Amino acid sequence: MKHCDLLGAHVSTAGGVALAPTRGAEIGATAIQIFTKTPNQWREPRLTRHDVAAFQAELARTKIRAVVSHDSYLINLASPNAALRTRSIACFKGELRRCRDLGIPFVVTHPGHYIDDRKTGLDRNAKAYALCLAAVEGPTVLIETTAGSGTALGSTFEELAELRQQVPQDLRGRVAFCADTCHLHAAGYDLSGDWDGVWEDWAAIVGMEHLRCVHLNDSQTRLGSRRDRHAWIGEGTMGPEPFRRSMRDPRFRDVIKIIETPKGEDPPRHDRRMLRRLRGYATVRPQRSSLPSDVRRSGIRDASV
Repeated sequence: MKHCDLLGAHVSTAGGVALAPTRGAEIGATAIQIFTKTPNQWREPRLTRHDVAAFQAELARTKIRAVVSHDSYLINLASPNAALRTRSIACFKGELRRCRDLGIPFVVTHPGHYIDDRKTGLDRNAKAYALCLAAVEGPTVLIETTAGSGTALGSTFEELAELRQQVPQDLRGRVAFCADTCHLHAAGYDLSGDWDGVWEDWAAIVGMEHLRCVHLNDSQTRLGSRRDRHAWIGEGTMGPEPFRRSMRDPRFRDVIKIIETPKGEDPPRHDRRMLRRLRGYATVRPQRSSLPSDVRRSGIRDASV
């Protein structure tokens, strides 16, 4: 089966959202992820008709085939603090509105931190999703898997499924998932040693039909570390194999694949390098060495990040 190429990276919107498609095209992406606002500030930007028209024109010109946004890092829809949760709900509604106006169909979001009680926090999180989805028509929310540090929700398949199940049925069709390989690894899901087992469990508990996006990131830390530290593809503790599988497994044929790997001092070069490597995994037989070929040629012995 020929693999469907929906592969790209998180790209900058510095200077305006309309610049993102060109940045994606320049690194060879067919899919991009963007922030529609500064992710570590509450300030809400105002999109003009010109901004929307320019973004859509650039998407058409560059032939980027898929776009997802990622919401603000400040949002915590599970917080027991009423003021923070209210502000988070307003911010998340703003994200949904911008994506609706820009024509972006998916918003990737981290589940919140429950702080006090896990079950109560999960209930707050699901109710906030429902409130926001009811207020803004259009985009689908992609709940992202988490590494499970602290009081973060969403590090187990069961919890992800429960979050979706608690959203009212009339809105549930607009709730799906984004799986981050580094986060899964950190949460204890062994993609390197038991690829098929992990995804069979996902299919049984969450449902493969609800997986719309995958963040392809290697990890600096060990399996089950609960630490979210991204590494270059094939050069971290996960190694090349899960990324080969992700590019060849027919279950992932139509899933959007986005890298969030380290940018270094030359982000376009490193993103281009990682995308070439992944496309190589899709077509080339595994190398004898456990290291990617461009790393072997460089003579680097320690390929950790």
